[in-house]
Amino acid sequence: MFMDIDSALSHVKKVLAEVRVYNHACATLSFDQETICPSKAMQEQGEVSAFLSNKAFTLQKDEKYLAACRYVHMHRDELTNDFDRALEESLYRDYIREKNITPAMQHEASLIYNRAYVNWLNAKKAKDFSIFAPSLKEVRDISLRDVQLNEKRKPLAYDTIFDGYERGLTSADLDATFNKCKERLVPLLKKIVASKKKIRTDFLSRIVTDEAQTKMSRYLLETMGFDFERGAFTTTEHPFTSELGKNDVRVTTHYYPNMFYSSMFSIIHEGGHALFEQNQPNENFEHFIEYNKTMGMHESTSRFYENRIGRSKEFIHLIYPKTCELFPEAMHDVSEQEFYEAMNTVSPSLIRTEADEFTYTFHVIIRYEIEKMIVDGGVEIADLPRIWNDKYEEYLGVRPSNDAEGILQDVHWSSGFGYFPTYALGNMYNAMYYNKMREDFDLDAAVLAGDFKQINGWMTENVWKCADRVDPKTWIKGITGRDFTPDDFLDYLEKKYSEIYEL
Repeated sequence: MFMDIDSALSHVKKVLAEVRVYNHACATLSFDQETICPSKAMQEQGEVSAFLSNKAFTLQKDEKYLAACRYVHMHRDELTNDFDRALEESLYRDYIREKNITPAMQHEASLIYNRAYVNWLNAKKAKDFSIFAPSLKEVRDISLRDVQLNEKRKPLAYDTIFDGYERGLTSADLDATFNKCKERLVPLLKKIVASKKKIRTDFLSRIVTDEAQTKMSRYLLETMGFDFERGAFTTTEHPFTSELGKNDVRVTTHYYPNMFYSSMFSIIHEGGHALFEQNQPNENFEHFIEYNKTMGMHESTSRFYENRIGRSKEFIHLIYPKTCELFPEAMHDVSEQEFYEAMNTVSPSLIRTEADEFTYTFHVIIRYEIEKMIVDGGVEIADLPRIWNDKYEEYLGVRPSNDAEGILQDVHWSSGFGYFPTYALGNMYNAMYYNKMREDFDLDAAVLAGDFKQINGWMTENVWKCADRVDPKTWIKGITGRDFTPDDFLDYLEKKYSEIYEL
């Protein structure tokens, strides 16, 4: 059917260009659904999105397209640049994963995920897990069905699923990493909780209007270097970033009148995701690999800006005057040092997205251990709230009083499993390249000066530029010259919080 690599590759890209149009429309509908869509319209919105998603999927089931993909794979040694080689690898992964999934199966899955999102939203509002439980069972079952249809599935179903988020890593890697985290962080958490150092936090619950928080969100995005000609921001129930297209990256946050700091670090986090997308090479779009980066890579960036930059003494010094200006009633009697310490207080809590930097890892470990049980352990869905609550009491010494502040707080399981560990991996990746960055230039001075052009320039050249073309282990070693390790992150936590709590 195809006589040379160029004609096969040309046909692949022609089809992918059409697929991209459908995916753009689906992303727009999804963004609308999670921001301003009326509650009674959500089910219909999801059905429209599922229909369009299925159109895109069906295009990639066309025999001529599949023949072109197979030809490119068989003649991959003839590819002349890294971008096309990355595309070939991505095509082959998708082919193996979706080879035995029919358009009808894909449409069924899309409907399940969209229905699950609506049911999760209703369950969270009602603080009642039983409303979401049937959908969670459907999501689990459809996930396991897809694993069984994968001809290159791994011995553990969870590993097959997780490979879709962080290729090349397994639950064995995660177990070893998280065991080391527990070994080093549990004793330190006990010392912090027992510390006599008292951090002032009374001002954090003072009322700040949505209008003032909106102005702060814009200021923070502008400071970070977010391009408003290619992006926008608004509010949602659960903050996220949506990459609709090359020139359309949107971020969201959520305003709480009595927790002004929540939206600040939410917008910095999502802004980090957006910077990754806004600063990737144009060649990624030309070769259809713009979504090839892993979630761990992505979370490394969002949490780099949120924590390593955003909660640093230097960044607090930079934004302190503006915070006092925009939030005068909350900040009128708060010193810069008090503000810094409050932004870094350690307090075991229930909500992951509001968790302090130190205890955040425990929130991820809890979710990882539970979703492994859901996928591989045969746990009863009805038992999950109790298991969740027990683990929070075991690891953090707190226990949810209802499902909304417990198992229903996150949206992620409405669309599958495997995402949560990438948050922790992201922290560990960025701890490694943060140390490398400090070797290359005076990072503290750049933050103090608000010189994000220099910071983002380094990130573009070292972190973002090649992310869509390599696997995570190769990527982090290419940046730092070292194999992946959680030690940089754990060293950082031990040093920083021992100083803050005078241990």
